[in-house]
Amino acid sequence: MIEGHGDDSYKYSRPIVANFSSNVYARADLSALKAHLCRCIDRIGSYPEPEPYTLEARLADACCLGADEVCVTNGATEAVYLIAQAFRPAHTAILQPTFSEYGDACRIHGHRVVSLYNLPGEREGFLLPEDIDLLWLCNPNNPTGAVVDKGWLEKLICCNPHSCFVIDQSYEYFTLQPLFSPAEAVRYPNLLLLHSMTKRYAIPGLRLGYVTGNAGLLHRLRVNRMPWSVNQLAIDAGLFLVEHEALSDKGGTISLLKETQCLAERLRAVGGMEVWPTETHFMLVRLRMGKASALKDYLARKHGLLIRDASNFEGLDEHYFRIATQSHEDNELLVNAISRWFEEE
Repeated sequence: MIEGHGDDSYKYSRPIVANFSSNVYARADLSALKAHLCRCIDRIGSYPEPEPYTLEARLADACCLGADEVCVTNGATEAVYLIAQAFRPAHTAILQPTFSEYGDACRIHGHRVVSLYNLPGEREGFLLPEDIDLLWLCNPNNPTGAVVDKGWLEKLICCNPHSCFVIDQSYEYFTLQPLFSPAEAVRYPNLLLLHSMTKRYAIPGLRLGYVTGNAGLLHRLRVNRMPWSVNQLAIDAGLFLVEHEALSDKGGTISLLKETQCLAERLRAVGGMEVWPTETHFMLVRLRMGKASALKDYLARKHGLLIRDASNFEGLDEHYFRIATQSHEDNELLVNAISRWFEEE
């Protein structure tokens, strides 16, 4: 689903001064990375490694894994499509509402796709239907910001050895809730974790992600991976970011989450909206009156602010929108502009 994702500022003639539509923190300091990539620019004159072996090895060392337990991809989205291809045709379940690419990728590769809105718990013995080959869930979830309890997931994975669990942890560095580590994931023969350097380091234009999991599972992905799918500058950026781990610190996450709660409280005070609780840096909001598409258009054209119309997520309707926290100053601009929209409606 190319149409309907966030960050579609190209549709508007007025410049966007603050982008809340993409789940990327737009105020990240990328100066050191940009300087490094300028020094590497001559490397674009040669082909990159056919497969990003060097970056996979560096990430494996950082995660205390073997190199065959890490698969680097052109953003986490390439990983989604590789997994769908590797498991074709499968009976796939997706925990909704969530990122649409899971369903799109699976349908392209002939999966039979069903939606789940709840996971089985103790009362059901944590058992999925026996014919579910693949279960996709995003944790923290896009667009709701919810996090599934790690202990619950452990029971599900152990009680359903016939099902492969694909857990997209693209937003793992933007929550304080316990999640699986790569080292934990490889102990399970039926678990794949998706990771996004794009989201973690705010580099969506470079497209960089990776999968961790059992070496046998990852081999199934590699046999379908297109040569040179990860470009040279993305590889150079990845190597630099692994080496300079301090560029992403938990203290920054804590500050961002505090600002998120402040933004949620300010929106609730405006009224006319239901702000969903969140465990990460973005949130889902439901308008009690009016359409999210109308609010989005007003904010972009009148104030240069961009939000994500969430009406095309399965299970949501025309009243929902999603926003990702930005700076305090930008957040105040958004709250005041939404207040103006309600006054003018």
